[in-house]
Amino acid sequence: MHDALCLDAWDAAVAAYLSSRHAIGRAYRKEELILRELRSFLMRAGAADLDPALFERWRAQFHHLSSSTRVVREHTVYKLCRYRRRSDPGCFLPDRESLARQKPHALPTIIEPEQVAQLLAYVSQLPSGSRSPVRAHAMRLAVVLLYTAGLRRGELVRLTLGDVDVDAGVLRIRESKFHKSRWVPLSVSAQAELRRYLTARQQARLDEHPAAPLLCTRGSRAYTGEGLYSSLKHQLRCAGIHDSASRCPRVQDFRHSFAASALLRWYNADADVQSNLPKLALYMGHVSIVSTAYYLRWMPAVVSQASDRFARSCAGVIDGDAP
Repeated sequence: MHDALCLDAWDAAVAAYLSSRHAIGRAYRKEELILRELRSFLMRAGAADLDPALFERWRAQFHHLSSSTRVVREHTVYKLCRYRRRSDPGCFLPDRESLARQKPHALPTIIEPEQVAQLLAYVSQLPSGSRSPVRAHAMRLAVVLLYTAGLRRGELVRLTLGDVDVDAGVLRIRESKFHKSRWVPLSVSAQAELRRYLTARQQARLDEHPAAPLLCTRGSRAYTGEGLYSSLKHQLRCAGIHDSASRCPRVQDFRHSFAASALLRWYNADADVQSNLPKLALYMGHVSIVSTAYYLRWMPAVVSQASDRFARSCAGVIDGDAP
């Protein structure tokens, strides 16, 4: 009982912090679990609050984990302590410079249209089984929707039959990242692929209730995010899809490729890219164009097009020939 009571101030601070995060649309499930584990650590230590020595002991437990895992854990605690400092200047705040650092993310590998065709040809030959009677059709649809609609992996596996409007050619993405829902119009080719999949699904006599998962196996079992990720990674390798440095694309690179392709189309059409970015942000389910602008970075083809446009528009200013 004493251990529980001595953490009242800590519990109140954590509850207020999580409430502030939830209020701006953050789920914070992972962070909540981290803070719960830290509370258990404090209880075992018989401590009423976090201090420098306890923080060092706590994070020393994770020295063997990956840098990305340590970054999430340590920065979660740092953000809580920073939040507490606003009302309690005397509470402990870790030195930010001492926190674990994230290793640089690998640059995305842009998947070209001919590589998508190569991958579709490979997955079309996948054998069906008693548990996956429409495996080839499901994998084809997954590739098409990831590449032509820029869906997140989690959005794809959470789609149900009720989220599909075949006649209108749109998908309803419900409560995705940042609790945002949206309608995603599909291209003509994606609509055709969707119809072929639904026909194959019907012929296999899979569950046709609106709540049934769109991508499923027999028994109406939905693909999991990890299962789909592993399957697509295996198929990318087997189909021989890689860049000039022999790097195999990641599943999230489908989304990068979708964004880069949209930007290239606008540049090629001499459209106003900046005014079109909010449309792309809305389509991809971003909170703002700041997230969308992330896809502008380190894309050689996009950078080249942007540089060419700048040269055409501003060459006279640079050369001093402008009127």
